[in-house]
Amino acid sequence: MKRIGLLGAGVALAVVVAVQVNTEPGAGSARYVAQADTPTIAAGVDVLAGVVEIPVRVPGYDYRRDAFGDSWDDDNDAPGGHNGCDTRNDILDRDLVEKTYVPITRCPTAVATGTLIDPYTNATIAFVRGNQIGASVQIDHIVPLALAWDLGARNWSDELRLRFANDPANLLAVDGPTNQDKGDSEPAVWMPPNRAFWCQYAVQFSAVLRGYGLPVDAPSARVLREAAGTCPSGE
Repeated sequence: MKRIGLLGAGVALAVVVAVQVNTEPGAGSARYVAQADTPTIAAGVDVLAGVVEIPVRVPGYDYRRDAFGDSWDDDNDAPGGHNGCDTRNDILDRDLVEKTYVPITRCPTAVATGTLIDPYTNATIAFVRGNQIGASVQIDHIVPLALAWDLGARNWSDELRLRFANDPANLLAVDGPTNQDKGDSEPAVWMPPNRAFWCQYAVQFSAVLRGYGLPVDAPSARVLREAAGTCPSGE
């Protein structure tokens, strides 16, 4: 996929994801908290605390998407998970508003139509289920699968890779073309065009790294810390 540099800022904040900054590294989970405000970071807290830093990302060129299991499954902790709907449909239901529903093979209550306030561009996107379902709205892995592979996921068990690929804390419904532009890029190469979303992107990206014990390349660490510096200060 094509890679691009940083783009211009959006006008307003599209709020989708917020997390509490947890400095304890985990082994296969990242915290997801949906709320109506941007995250706050207490003074002196490093958003990348507990995350190992390496000099640069070294692409392995042996990445295999099928190493992360089927594209989507129902064994996830998204709101309503284990409900007969795969992860993609759960995330659409979580992130879209003004929804109508239709039963399909992979989900008895799949979103038929809805509206996405795209966090990456701040654009308002109409979603209509159909043959071009993936064109306008896609589900993005905040920490891309190929990036995770290069950072160490190639050494994980199949079970952990499947969990990572379907972890709602690492998933967002976003504008399709913008997701294609992001590709498998690390933050040093790509950040959301909507600068108002940088705080949340940096906090969630860091939380996923920490939750799965993944390192970060030094150039991306600088970008993530600068982006987290735009977050409001907590007590």
